[in-house]
Amino acid sequence: MTGTLRTAGPTEAVKRPGRWLALGVLVLAVLLVAVDATVLGLATPYISEDLEPSGTQLLWIGDVYSFVIAGLLVSMGSLGDRVGRKRILLCGATAFGAMSVLNAYATTPETMILARALLGVAGATLMPATLALIRNLFHDPRERSLAVGIWGATASAGTAVGPVLGGFLLEHFWWGSVFLINLPVMAVLVLVGARTLPESRTPDPGPWDLVSVVLSLAGTVGVVYAVKEAATHGFGRTALAAGLLGAGALYGFVRRQLTLPAPLLDMRLFRHRGFSGAVLADLLTILGLSGLVFFLSQYLQLVQGRRPLEAGLAELPAAIGAVAAGLVAGRAARRFSVRSVVAGGLAAVGLALAALTVIDRSTGYPLLGTALLVVGLGAGFSFTVTADVILSSVPREQAGAASAVSETAYELGAALGIAVLGSIVTGVYRDFTGPAGTPAEAHESLGGAVEAASHLPAHTAGTMLDAARQSFVDGLALAAGAGAAVLLAAAVAAWFMLRGQRLEDPVEHP
Repeated sequence: MTGTLRTAGPTEAVKRPGRWLALGVLVLAVLLVAVDATVLGLATPYISEDLEPSGTQLLWIGDVYSFVIAGLLVSMGSLGDRVGRKRILLCGATAFGAMSVLNAYATTPETMILARALLGVAGATLMPATLALIRNLFHDPRERSLAVGIWGATASAGTAVGPVLGGFLLEHFWWGSVFLINLPVMAVLVLVGARTLPESRTPDPGPWDLVSVVLSLAGTVGVVYAVKEAATHGFGRTALAAGLLGAGALYGFVRRQLTLPAPLLDMRLFRHRGFSGAVLADLLTILGLSGLVFFLSQYLQLVQGRRPLEAGLAELPAAIGAVAAGLVAGRAARRFSVRSVVAGGLAAVGLALAALTVIDRSTGYPLLGTALLVVGLGAGFSFTVTADVILSSVPREQAGAASAVSETAYELGAALGIAVLGSIVTGVYRDFTGPAGTPAEAHESLGGAVEAASHLPAHTAGTMLDAARQSFVDGLALAAGAGAAVLLAAAVAAWFMLRGQRLEDPVEHP
Protein backbone atom coordinates (compact mmCIF):
# COMPACT_ATOMS: atom_id res chain seq x y z
CA MET A 1 0.00 0.00 0.00
CA THR A 2 1.45 3.34 -1.00
CA GLY A 3 0.43 6.85 -0.09
CA THR A 4 0.24 9.04 2.98
CA LEU A 5 -1.14 8.30 6.38
CA ARG A 6 -4.22 10.16 7.47
CA THR A 7 -4.15 11.10 11.16
CA ALA A 8 -6.79 12.60 13.34
CA GLY A 9 -6.78 16.37 13.37
CA PRO A 10 -7.84 18.66 16.20
CA THR A 11 -11.41 18.90 14.96
CA GLU A 12 -11.78 15.14 14.99
CA ALA A 13 -10.88 14.96 18.68
CA VAL A 14 -13.87 17.10 19.61
CA LYS A 15 -16.79 15.14 21.01
CA ARG A 16 -19.94 16.70 19.60
CA PRO A 17 -22.58 17.54 22.23
CA GLY A 18 -25.87 15.71 21.72
CA ARG A 19 -24.26 13.00 19.57
CA TRP A 20 -25.92 10.16 21.47
CA LEU A 21 -29.37 11.71 21.11
CA ALA A 22 -28.67 12.14 17.39
CA LEU A 23 -27.66 8.46 17.26
CA GLY A 24 -31.04 7.59 18.75
CA VAL A 25 -32.73 9.26 15.79
CA LEU A 26 -30.46 7.50 13.29
CA VAL A 27 -31.22 4.07 14.67
CA LEU A 28 -34.94 4.74 14.17
CA ALA A 29 -34.24 4.73 10.43
CA VAL A 30 -32.46 1.40 10.80
CA LEU A 31 -35.41 0.09 12.80
CA LEU A 32 -37.75 1.24 10.04
CA VAL A 33 -35.94 -0.78 7.37
CA ALA A 34 -35.35 -3.85 9.57
CA VAL A 35 -38.97 -4.13 10.64
CA ASP A 36 -40.14 -3.85 7.04
CA ALA A 37 -37.77 -6.56 5.88
CA THR A 38 -38.81 -9.07 8.54
CA VAL A 39 -42.57 -8.66 8.49
CA LEU A 40 -42.71 -9.56 4.81
CA GLY A 41 -41.72 -13.16 5.54
CA LEU A 42 -44.55 -13.54 8.05
CA ALA A 43 -47.06 -11.88 5.74
CA THR A 44 -46.09 -13.95 2.70
CA PRO A 45 -48.62 -16.77 3.29
CA TYR A 46 -51.43 -14.18 3.62
CA ILE A 47 -50.25 -12.23 0.58
CA SER A 48 -50.10 -15.49 -1.34
CA GLU A 49 -53.66 -16.40 -0.34
CA ASP A 50 -55.12 -12.95 -1.01
CA LEU A 51 -53.29 -11.81 -4.15
CA GLU A 52 -52.71 -15.34 -5.58
CA PRO A 53 -49.28 -14.63 -7.11
CA SER A 54 -47.46 -17.28 -9.14
CA GLY A 55 -44.30 -18.77 -7.67
CA THR A 56 -42.19 -16.40 -9.77
CA GLN A 57 -44.26 -13.39 -8.73
CA LEU A 58 -43.91 -14.41 -5.09
CA LEU A 59 -40.14 -14.42 -5.45
CA TRP A 60 -40.29 -11.00 -7.13
CA ILE A 61 -42.36 -9.68 -4.23
CA GLY A 62 -39.64 -10.95 -1.93
CA ASP A 63 -36.59 -9.69 -3.76
CA VAL A 64 -37.49 -6.71 -5.99
CA TYR A 65 -37.00 -4.41 -2.99
CA SER A 66 -33.43 -5.64 -2.68
CA PHE A 67 -32.87 -5.43 -6.44
CA VAL A 68 -33.79 -1.76 -6.57
CA ILE A 69 -32.14 -0.73 -3.32
CA ALA A 70 -28.89 -2.47 -4.31
CA GLY A 71 -28.89 -0.69 -7.65
CA LEU A 72 -29.45 2.75 -6.12
CA LEU A 73 -27.50 2.69 -2.84
CA VAL A 74 -24.24 3.97 -4.28
CA SER A 75 -26.07 6.70 -6.19
CA MET A 76 -28.12 7.76 -3.16
CA GLY A 77 -25.10 7.64 -0.85
CA SER A 78 -23.25 9.91 -3.26
CA LEU A 79 -26.30 12.19 -3.55
CA GLY A 80 -26.37 12.51 0.24
CA ASP A 81 -22.68 13.48 0.20
CA ARG A 82 -23.65 16.30 -2.19
CA VAL A 83 -27.03 17.65 -1.06
CA GLY A 84 -26.71 16.83 2.64
CA ARG A 85 -27.04 13.55 4.51
CA LYS A 86 -29.60 14.88 6.96
CA ARG A 87 -31.75 16.22 4.14
CA ILE A 88 -31.75 13.00 2.14
CA LEU A 89 -32.40 10.94 5.28
CA LEU A 90 -35.48 12.93 6.24
CA CYS A 91 -36.82 13.04 2.65
CA GLY A 92 -36.20 9.33 2.29
CA ALA A 93 -37.97 8.52 5.56
CA THR A 94 -41.02 10.49 4.46
CA ALA A 95 -41.09 8.69 1.10
CA PHE A 96 -40.61 5.35 2.87
CA GLY A 97 -43.71 5.96 4.92
CA ALA A 98 -45.75 6.91 1.86
CA MET A 99 -44.62 3.81 -0.05
CA SER A 100 -45.46 1.64 2.96
CA VAL A 101 -49.08 2.76 2.56
CA LEU A 102 -48.96 1.76 -1.10
CA ASN A 103 -47.66 -1.69 -0.09
CA ALA A 104 -50.40 -2.08 2.48
CA TYR A 105 -53.21 -1.45 0.01
CA ALA A 106 -51.85 -3.37 -3.00
CA THR A 107 -54.62 -5.39 -4.66
CA THR A 108 -52.76 -7.39 -7.33
CA PRO A 109 -49.36 -9.15 -7.50
CA GLU A 110 -48.21 -6.60 -10.09
CA THR A 111 -49.15 -3.68 -7.83
CA MET A 112 -47.37 -5.31 -4.91
CA ILE A 113 -44.19 -5.79 -6.94
CA LEU A 114 -44.30 -2.14 -8.05
CA ALA A 115 -44.92 -0.98 -4.48
CA ARG A 116 -41.95 -3.00 -3.22
CA ALA A 117 -39.76 -1.52 -5.96
CA LEU A 118 -40.75 2.03 -5.04
CA LEU A 119 -40.11 1.22 -1.39
CA GLY A 120 -36.61 0.20 -2.48
CA VAL A 121 -36.07 3.62 -4.06
CA ALA A 122 -36.97 5.28 -0.76
CA GLY A 123 -35.02 2.75 1.30
CA ALA A 124 -31.86 3.40 -0.71
CA THR A 125 -31.67 6.87 0.84
CA LEU A 126 -31.77 5.69 4.46
CA MET A 127 -28.99 3.25 5.30
CA PRO A 128 -25.99 5.05 3.71
CA ALA A 129 -27.05 8.30 5.36
CA THR A 130 -27.26 6.73 8.82
CA LEU A 131 -23.79 5.19 8.73
CA ALA A 132 -22.27 8.28 7.13
CA LEU A 133 -23.74 10.50 9.84
CA ILE A 134 -22.37 8.15 12.51
CA ARG A 135 -18.92 8.54 10.92
CA ASN A 136 -19.29 12.31 11.16
CA LEU A 137 -20.79 12.34 14.66
CA PHE A 138 -18.25 10.05 16.37
CA HIS A 139 -14.58 10.81 15.79
CA ASP A 140 -13.21 8.76 18.69
CA PRO A 141 -12.63 5.19 17.39
CA ARG A 142 -13.90 3.49 20.53
CA GLU A 143 -17.03 5.64 20.70
CA ARG A 144 -17.61 4.97 17.03
CA SER A 145 -17.32 1.23 17.59
CA LEU A 146 -19.95 1.43 20.31
CA ALA A 147 -22.17 3.61 18.11
CA VAL A 148 -21.87 1.15 15.22
CA GLY A 149 -22.64 -1.67 17.65
CA ILE A 150 -25.80 0.13 18.79
CA TRP A 151 -26.68 0.76 15.13
CA GLY A 152 -26.29 -2.94 14.33
CA ALA A 153 -28.06 -4.02 17.52
CA THR A 154 -31.03 -1.84 16.60
CA ALA A 155 -31.22 -3.49 13.20
CA SER A 156 -31.26 -6.83 14.98
CA ALA A 157 -33.85 -5.58 17.44
CA GLY A 158 -35.95 -4.64 14.43
CA THR A 159 -35.76 -8.22 13.24
CA ALA A 160 -37.12 -9.22 16.65
CA VAL A 161 -39.80 -6.56 16.92
CA GLY A 162 -40.91 -7.07 13.31
CA PRO A 163 -42.02 -10.72 13.56
CA VAL A 164 -43.59 -10.35 17.00
CA LEU A 165 -45.47 -7.15 16.20
CA GLY A 166 -46.24 -8.41 12.71
CA GLY A 167 -47.52 -11.70 14.10
CA PHE A 168 -49.82 -9.86 16.50
CA LEU A 169 -51.15 -7.68 13.69
CA LEU A 170 -51.67 -10.64 11.36
CA GLU A 171 -53.75 -12.40 13.98
CA HIS A 172 -56.00 -9.36 14.50
CA PHE A 173 -55.94 -7.40 11.23
CA TRP A 174 -55.37 -7.89 7.52
CA TRP A 175 -51.86 -8.42 6.11
CA GLY A 176 -51.49 -4.81 4.93
CA SER A 177 -51.34 -3.68 8.54
CA VAL A 178 -47.77 -5.01 8.85
CA PHE A 179 -46.59 -2.26 6.51
CA LEU A 180 -48.49 0.49 8.29
CA ILE A 181 -46.39 0.01 11.45
CA ASN A 182 -43.69 1.97 9.61
CA LEU A 183 -45.71 5.16 9.82
CA PRO A 184 -45.32 6.07 13.52
CA VAL A 185 -41.60 5.27 13.41
CA MET A 186 -41.19 7.46 10.33
CA ALA A 187 -43.12 10.31 11.95
CA VAL A 188 -40.90 10.30 15.07
CA LEU A 189 -37.77 10.09 12.93
CA VAL A 190 -38.70 13.09 10.79
CA LEU A 191 -39.98 15.31 13.60
CA VAL A 192 -37.15 14.64 16.05
CA GLY A 193 -34.44 14.29 13.40
CA ALA A 194 -35.21 17.71 11.97
CA ARG A 195 -34.24 19.22 15.34
CA THR A 196 -31.38 17.02 16.54
CA LEU A 197 -29.39 15.81 13.52
CA PRO A 198 -26.50 17.94 12.27
CA GLU A 199 -26.23 18.47 8.53
CA SER A 200 -23.12 17.23 6.80
CA ARG A 201 -22.01 17.10 3.20
CA THR A 202 -18.84 16.83 1.17
CA PRO A 203 -17.26 20.22 0.45
CA ASP A 204 -17.05 20.93 -3.29
CA PRO A 205 -18.26 17.42 -4.30
CA GLY A 206 -18.76 18.07 -8.00
CA PRO A 207 -21.91 17.27 -10.00
CA TRP A 208 -24.10 14.21 -9.45
CA ASP A 209 -23.47 12.23 -12.63
CA LEU A 210 -26.80 10.88 -13.94
CA VAL A 211 -25.09 8.64 -16.49
CA SER A 212 -23.31 6.86 -13.63
CA VAL A 213 -26.61 6.53 -11.77
CA VAL A 214 -28.23 4.81 -14.75
CA LEU A 215 -25.22 2.54 -15.32
CA SER A 216 -25.15 1.53 -11.64
CA LEU A 217 -28.85 0.71 -11.56
CA ALA A 218 -28.89 -1.11 -14.91
CA GLY A 219 -25.76 -3.07 -14.09
CA THR A 220 -26.82 -4.25 -10.66
CA VAL A 221 -30.39 -5.12 -11.62
CA GLY A 222 -29.25 -6.81 -14.85
CA VAL A 223 -26.71 -9.06 -13.15
CA VAL A 224 -28.98 -10.00 -10.26
CA TYR A 225 -31.91 -10.67 -12.58
CA ALA A 226 -29.69 -12.89 -14.74
CA VAL A 227 -28.67 -14.93 -11.71
CA LYS A 228 -32.30 -15.23 -10.62
CA GLU A 229 -33.46 -16.25 -14.10
CA ALA A 230 -30.64 -18.78 -14.54
CA ALA A 231 -31.28 -20.30 -11.10
CA THR A 232 -34.99 -20.66 -11.86
CA HIS A 233 -35.10 -21.58 -15.55
CA GLY A 234 -31.51 -22.37 -16.55
CA PHE A 235 -29.16 -20.43 -18.79
CA GLY A 236 -31.56 -19.38 -21.51
CA ARG A 237 -31.53 -16.39 -23.81
CA THR A 238 -33.20 -14.12 -21.29
CA ALA A 239 -30.67 -14.85 -18.54
CA LEU A 240 -27.75 -14.50 -20.96
CA ALA A 241 -29.01 -11.20 -22.37
CA ALA A 242 -29.68 -9.73 -18.91
CA GLY A 243 -26.30 -10.89 -17.64
CA LEU A 244 -24.40 -9.42 -20.60
CA LEU A 245 -26.32 -6.15 -20.33
CA GLY A 246 -25.69 -5.92 -16.60
CA ALA A 247 -22.00 -6.81 -16.85
CA GLY A 248 -21.54 -4.29 -19.66
CA ALA A 249 -23.25 -1.55 -17.64
CA LEU A 250 -21.12 -2.28 -14.56
CA TYR A 251 -17.96 -2.25 -16.67
CA GLY A 252 -19.01 1.10 -18.07
CA PHE A 253 -19.75 2.35 -14.55
CA VAL A 254 -16.29 1.41 -13.28
CA ARG A 255 -14.54 2.93 -16.30
CA ARG A 256 -16.53 6.13 -15.93
CA GLN A 257 -15.72 6.43 -12.21
CA LEU A 258 -12.01 6.14 -12.99
CA THR A 259 -12.16 9.04 -15.43
CA LEU A 260 -14.54 11.46 -13.67
CA PRO A 261 -12.92 14.21 -11.59
CA ALA A 262 -15.72 13.82 -9.00
CA PRO A 263 -16.96 10.20 -9.28
CA LEU A 264 -20.04 8.80 -7.60
CA LEU A 265 -17.79 6.10 -6.15
CA ASP A 266 -14.04 6.40 -5.69
CA MET A 267 -12.85 3.00 -6.95
CA ARG A 268 -9.54 3.49 -5.11
CA LEU A 269 -11.36 2.57 -1.90
CA PHE A 270 -11.15 -1.07 -2.98
CA ARG A 271 -7.35 -0.96 -2.92
CA HIS A 272 -7.64 -0.98 0.87
CA ARG A 273 -7.57 -4.70 1.70
CA GLY A 274 -9.55 -4.29 4.92
CA PHE A 275 -12.29 -2.38 3.12
CA SER A 276 -12.55 -4.98 0.34
CA GLY A 277 -12.44 -7.89 2.78
CA ALA A 278 -15.20 -6.42 4.94
CA VAL A 279 -17.43 -5.75 1.93
CA LEU A 280 -16.92 -9.28 0.58
CA ALA A 281 -17.65 -10.80 3.99
CA ASP A 282 -20.93 -8.88 4.24
CA LEU A 283 -22.03 -9.89 0.74
CA LEU A 284 -21.34 -13.61 1.22
CA THR A 285 -22.89 -13.67 4.70
CA ILE A 286 -26.19 -12.23 3.57
CA LEU A 287 -26.17 -14.36 0.42
CA GLY A 288 -25.89 -17.50 2.56
CA LEU A 289 -28.53 -16.40 5.08
CA SER A 290 -31.24 -14.52 3.21
CA GLY A 291 -32.80 -17.30 1.17
CA LEU A 292 -33.15 -19.45 4.27
CA VAL A 293 -34.58 -16.62 6.38
CA PHE A 294 -37.11 -15.75 3.66
CA PHE A 295 -38.56 -19.27 3.77
CA LEU A 296 -38.19 -19.97 7.49
CA SER A 297 -41.37 -18.13 8.43
CA GLN A 298 -43.28 -20.18 5.87
CA TYR A 299 -41.80 -23.35 7.37
CA LEU A 300 -42.87 -22.38 10.88
CA GLN A 301 -46.42 -21.45 9.80
CA LEU A 302 -47.31 -23.64 6.84
CA VAL A 303 -45.35 -26.78 7.75
CA GLN A 304 -45.34 -26.80 11.54
CA GLY A 305 -48.70 -25.05 11.87
CA ARG A 306 -47.62 -22.21 14.16
CA ARG A 307 -49.73 -19.07 14.35
CA PRO A 308 -48.09 -15.83 13.10
CA LEU A 309 -47.34 -14.49 16.58
CA GLU A 310 -45.91 -17.84 17.66
CA ALA A 311 -43.76 -17.96 14.53
CA GLY A 312 -42.48 -14.46 15.26
CA LEU A 313 -41.57 -15.40 18.82
CA ALA A 314 -39.86 -18.55 17.55
CA GLU A 315 -37.44 -16.39 15.53
CA LEU A 316 -36.47 -14.23 18.53
CA PRO A 317 -33.23 -16.08 19.45
CA ALA A 318 -31.51 -14.86 16.27
CA ALA A 319 -32.26 -11.23 17.08
CA ILE A 320 -31.33 -11.62 20.76
CA GLY A 321 -27.99 -13.15 19.81
CA ALA A 322 -27.28 -10.41 17.28
CA VAL A 323 -28.10 -7.62 19.75
CA ALA A 324 -25.86 -9.12 22.44
CA ALA A 325 -22.97 -9.70 20.03
CA GLY A 326 -23.27 -6.27 18.42
CA LEU A 327 -22.82 -4.45 21.71
CA VAL A 328 -19.55 -6.22 22.58
CA ALA A 329 -18.14 -6.87 19.10
CA GLY A 330 -15.89 -3.79 19.01
CA ARG A 331 -14.35 -4.65 22.38
CA ALA A 332 -13.82 -8.26 21.28
CA ALA A 333 -12.13 -7.17 18.04
CA ARG A 334 -9.71 -4.96 19.98
CA ARG A 335 -8.92 -7.63 22.54
CA PHE A 336 -8.36 -10.42 20.05
CA SER A 337 -8.27 -9.34 16.40
CA VAL A 338 -10.61 -8.17 13.67
CA ARG A 339 -10.09 -11.24 11.53
CA SER A 340 -10.61 -13.74 14.38
CA VAL A 341 -13.91 -12.13 15.41
CA VAL A 342 -15.24 -11.81 11.85
CA ALA A 343 -14.04 -15.21 10.63
CA GLY A 344 -15.12 -16.90 13.85
CA GLY A 345 -18.57 -15.34 13.63
CA LEU A 346 -19.01 -16.43 10.03
CA ALA A 347 -17.84 -19.97 10.78
CA ALA A 348 -20.36 -20.18 13.64
CA VAL A 349 -23.18 -19.13 11.32
CA GLY A 350 -22.05 -21.69 8.74
CA LEU A 351 -22.06 -24.51 11.30
CA ALA A 352 -25.51 -23.47 12.56
CA LEU A 353 -26.86 -23.59 8.99
CA ALA A 354 -25.24 -26.99 8.52
CA ALA A 355 -27.16 -28.22 11.57
CA LEU A 356 -30.40 -27.15 9.88
CA THR A 357 -29.82 -29.57 7.00
CA VAL A 358 -31.31 -32.31 9.19
CA ILE A 359 -34.64 -30.58 9.79
CA ASP A 360 -37.84 -32.34 8.93
CA ARG A 361 -41.53 -31.56 9.39
CA SER A 362 -41.49 -32.47 13.09
CA THR A 363 -38.13 -30.98 14.12
CA GLY A 364 -38.34 -29.81 17.72
CA TYR A 365 -37.77 -26.23 18.76
CA PRO A 366 -34.58 -26.86 20.80
CA LEU A 367 -32.64 -27.49 17.58
CA LEU A 368 -34.27 -24.62 15.72
CA GLY A 369 -33.90 -22.16 18.59
CA THR A 370 -30.27 -23.08 19.27
CA ALA A 371 -29.35 -22.79 15.59
CA LEU A 372 -31.05 -19.39 15.35
CA LEU A 373 -29.26 -18.15 18.47
CA VAL A 374 -25.87 -19.16 17.06
CA VAL A 375 -26.76 -17.53 13.72
CA GLY A 376 -27.60 -14.30 15.55
CA LEU A 377 -24.43 -14.31 17.65
CA GLY A 378 -22.17 -15.03 14.69
CA ALA A 379 -23.81 -12.50 12.41
CA GLY A 380 -23.85 -9.85 15.14
CA PHE A 381 -20.10 -10.13 15.70
CA SER A 382 -19.31 -10.16 11.99
CA PHE A 383 -21.59 -7.37 10.76
CA THR A 384 -20.70 -4.95 13.55
CA VAL A 385 -16.96 -5.32 13.10
CA THR A 386 -17.07 -5.18 9.29
CA ALA A 387 -19.20 -2.00 9.43
CA ASP A 388 -16.63 -0.45 11.77
CA VAL A 389 -13.77 -1.49 9.46
CA ILE A 390 -15.52 0.02 6.44
CA LEU A 391 -16.18 3.34 8.20
CA SER A 392 -12.66 3.60 9.61
CA SER A 393 -11.09 2.80 6.23
CA VAL A 394 -12.17 6.07 4.61
CA PRO A 395 -11.94 9.78 5.38
CA ARG A 396 -15.08 11.47 6.67
CA GLU A 397 -15.86 13.19 3.39
CA GLN A 398 -16.24 9.79 1.71
CA ALA A 399 -18.35 8.26 4.46
CA GLY A 400 -21.53 8.31 2.38
CA ALA A 401 -19.97 6.49 -0.56
CA ALA A 402 -18.28 3.92 1.67
CA SER A 403 -21.48 3.32 3.65
CA ALA A 404 -23.33 2.89 0.37
CA VAL A 405 -20.85 0.23 -0.78
CA SER A 406 -21.35 -1.59 2.52
CA GLU A 407 -25.13 -1.48 2.22
CA THR A 408 -24.98 -2.39 -1.50
CA ALA A 409 -23.09 -5.55 -0.58
CA TYR A 410 -25.77 -6.30 2.01
CA GLU A 411 -28.70 -5.76 -0.34
CA LEU A 412 -27.01 -7.42 -3.30
CA GLY A 413 -26.32 -10.43 -1.11
CA ALA A 414 -29.97 -10.47 -0.03
CA ALA A 415 -31.20 -10.32 -3.62
CA LEU A 416 -28.81 -13.03 -4.78
CA GLY A 417 -29.57 -15.19 -1.75
CA ILE A 418 -33.32 -15.05 -2.26
CA ALA A 419 -32.85 -15.60 -5.99
CA VAL A 420 -30.43 -18.51 -5.78
CA LEU A 421 -31.29 -20.25 -2.50
CA GLY A 422 -34.96 -19.36 -2.92
CA SER A 423 -34.90 -20.92 -6.35
CA ILE A 424 -33.43 -24.10 -4.84
CA VAL A 425 -36.37 -24.32 -2.44
CA THR A 426 -38.89 -23.52 -5.17
CA GLY A 427 -37.27 -25.90 -7.67
CA VAL A 428 -37.35 -28.84 -5.27
CA TYR A 429 -40.86 -27.95 -4.11
CA ARG A 430 -42.38 -27.83 -7.60
CA ASP A 431 -41.41 -31.46 -8.27
CA PHE A 432 -43.59 -32.94 -5.52
CA THR A 433 -45.94 -35.70 -6.62
CA GLY A 434 -49.51 -35.04 -5.54
CA PRO A 435 -52.58 -37.27 -5.82
CA ALA A 436 -54.87 -37.19 -8.82
CA GLY A 437 -56.75 -33.91 -8.90
CA THR A 438 -53.88 -31.78 -7.57
CA PRO A 439 -54.33 -28.35 -9.21
CA ALA A 440 -51.44 -26.64 -11.01
CA GLU A 441 -51.39 -23.70 -8.60
CA ALA A 442 -50.47 -26.06 -5.76
CA HIS A 443 -47.06 -26.55 -7.42
CA GLU A 444 -46.38 -22.79 -7.54
CA SER A 445 -45.90 -22.27 -3.80
CA LEU A 446 -46.70 -23.92 -0.48
CA GLY A 447 -49.13 -21.11 0.26
CA GLY A 448 -50.86 -21.93 -3.02
CA ALA A 449 -51.10 -25.57 -1.99
CA VAL A 450 -52.68 -24.67 1.35
CA GLU A 451 -55.20 -22.44 -0.43
CA ALA A 452 -55.96 -25.11 -3.05
CA ALA A 453 -56.47 -27.73 -0.33
CA SER A 454 -59.46 -25.80 1.02
CA HIS A 455 -61.33 -26.54 -2.21
CA LEU A 456 -60.51 -30.27 -2.40
CA PRO A 457 -62.04 -33.35 -0.72
CA ALA A 458 -60.52 -34.00 2.69
CA HIS A 459 -58.59 -37.15 1.72
CA THR A 460 -57.14 -35.60 -1.44
CA ALA A 461 -56.28 -32.38 0.37
CA GLY A 462 -54.49 -34.21 3.19
CA THR A 463 -52.43 -36.36 0.84
CA MET A 464 -51.51 -33.40 -1.32
CA LEU A 465 -50.46 -31.25 1.66
CA ASP A 466 -48.33 -34.06 3.09
CA ALA A 467 -46.44 -34.36 -0.19
CA ALA A 468 -46.15 -30.59 -0.63
CA ARG A 469 -44.88 -29.98 2.90
CA GLN A 470 -42.31 -32.76 2.67
CA SER A 471 -41.02 -31.42 -0.63
CA PHE A 472 -40.81 -27.89 0.81
CA VAL A 473 -38.77 -29.15 3.79
CA ASP A 474 -36.46 -31.09 1.46
CA GLY A 475 -35.81 -27.89 -0.49
CA LEU A 476 -35.26 -25.90 2.69
CA ALA A 477 -32.71 -28.42 3.98
CA LEU A 478 -30.85 -28.31 0.67
CA ALA A 479 -30.81 -24.50 0.75
CA ALA A 480 -29.46 -24.60 4.32
CA GLY A 481 -26.60 -26.80 3.14
CA ALA A 482 -25.79 -24.41 0.30
CA GLY A 483 -25.92 -21.47 2.72
CA ALA A 484 -23.58 -23.29 5.11
CA ALA A 485 -21.04 -23.79 2.31
CA VAL A 486 -21.19 -20.09 1.40
CA LEU A 487 -20.71 -18.99 5.03
CA LEU A 488 -17.75 -21.28 5.63
CA ALA A 489 -16.14 -20.02 2.42
CA ALA A 490 -16.75 -16.45 3.63
CA ALA A 491 -15.02 -17.28 6.94
CA VAL A 492 -11.92 -18.49 5.08
CA ALA A 493 -11.88 -15.42 2.83
CA ALA A 494 -12.24 -13.08 5.83
CA TRP A 495 -9.41 -14.81 7.67
CA PHE A 496 -6.97 -14.02 4.86
CA MET A 497 -8.28 -10.65 3.66
CA LEU A 498 -8.56 -9.10 7.13
CA ARG A 499 -5.06 -10.18 8.17
CA GLY A 500 -3.41 -7.43 10.21
CA GLN A 501 -6.53 -5.23 10.19
CA ARG A 502 -7.13 -3.28 13.39
CA LEU A 503 -10.00 -0.96 14.26
CA GLU A 504 -7.62 1.74 15.53
CA ASP A 505 -5.39 1.69 12.45
CA PRO A 506 -4.82 5.06 10.75
CA VAL A 507 -6.00 5.13 7.16
CA GLU A 508 -3.73 4.79 4.20
CA HIS A 509 -4.77 6.29 0.91
CA PRO A 510 -3.29 5.26 -2.42
